[in-house]
Amino acid sequence: MATWVLSECGLKPLPRLFPRPRTEAVSRTNSLKLRLLHAGKISSSADLRFPYVNFSNGCFRERSWGFKVSAPYGVDSIEGEEERTNGVTGIEHEEEAEFDPGAPPPFKLADIRAAIPKHCWVKDPWKSMSYVVRDVALVFGLAAAAAYLNNWIVWPLYWAAQGTMFWALFVLGHDCGHGSFSNNPKLNSVVGHLLHSSILVPYHGWRISHRTHHQNHGHVENDESWHPLSEKIYRSLDSITRTLRFTVPFPMLAYPVYLWTRSPGKTGSHFHPDSDLFVPNERKDVITSTVCWSAMAALLVGLSFVMGPIQLLKLYGIPYWIFVMWLDFVTYLHHHGHEEKLPWYRGKVNIS
Repeated sequence: MATWVLSECGLKPLPRLFPRPRTEAVSRTNSLKLRLLHAGKISSSADLRFPYVNFSNGCFRERSWGFKVSAPYGVDSIEGEEERTNGVTGIEHEEEAEFDPGAPPPFKLADIRAAIPKHCWVKDPWKSMSYVVRDVALVFGLAAAAAYLNNWIVWPLYWAAQGTMFWALFVLGHDCGHGSFSNNPKLNSVVGHLLHSSILVPYHGWRISHRTHHQNHGHVENDESWHPLSEKIYRSLDSITRTLRFTVPFPMLAYPVYLWTRSPGKTGSHFHPDSDLFVPNERKDVITSTVCWSAMAALLVGLSFVMGPIQLLKLYGIPYWIFVMWLDFVTYLHHHGHEEKLPWYRGKVNIS
């Protein structure tokens, strides 16, 4: 599937950071060739080649590594074939190199940019807006259907679907914040405010802190979010904060708290223009986003009086928490390794 997506988009795969062992690939290759020889499909001098892509002087270059295998035409049995395959000489078996997460990758950012087709860099505001219209229509459609059916079999399905759609709205607002939605900063700001305010995210406050996060990713002191705590900060936490921060599932619900108070060891808020998150010329943007967030909060309070707090909780409150879980879960996966943990730094020193 991934290969199909890459080929359809015209992308070329990046080189692996570490090679897989060749033993299995060589064994299968030789076995395949011996079978073809036995069937008379190929000649004994044929070679099987495996293409790969590598970087050289800032561009891609196609090469082939050929495993040339000679074998007799007569193959008595599978056992004999395996013995001959395992006994082929002239092939070096390499052990898998360990992946070093702290080592520089074997390519530069310019190489990645050069690998992406030019049409992928074109920002189409009409296409971007079509995604907004589609997702907003789905949000209102799901809410209308759930309110109309009002069945306890339907509600859990609605919560899962609507929480995922709230996450989709966040992703569109995220693209506005990065400027990838369109080339028009005003359009990005308007759409970003509408989308993020609807799910109680202060657009400019988050956009600025998110930019800081990308500029300092992996730095223990300077990274904005999802960074490890020092022992000193950890010991300074009260028992309730420790429980909420390090006991599942509470960390998956931490995003609203982070917006108000940031991470432990940091001060300020995404809503306050005088927070040390921001510089003086960003004050107006932060105030604008806080006002939009407050307007959405006031709208929700008004709706609770119109339809009742329980109905609002079912239609908006629970999907909101599902969205928060999606946001925190996906962000965690983005910023931590699975088997090999990602490195963290102080200055330029790897401390992981």
